Amino acid sequence: MSLEHSPCEHCHVPSTPRHAQTKNGFPPRICERCGRPYEWRRRWARDWEQVRYCSERCKRA
Repeated sequence: MSLEHSPCEHCHVPSTPRHAQTKNGFPPRICERCGRPYEWRRRWARDWEQVRYCSERCKRA
């Protein structure tokens, strides 16, 4: 079993790598802190131009 597709420890569902996709016409962005792609979210709709990090954890780090 490869590490990329190992089952989740909590839910026992095989994990597959996620790929950011275009949502509502907005292409995915790359987080300035961790370098991972992240997608547009409804709660960021007003501030999408200012969003630079994928999560609060990256924002605080």
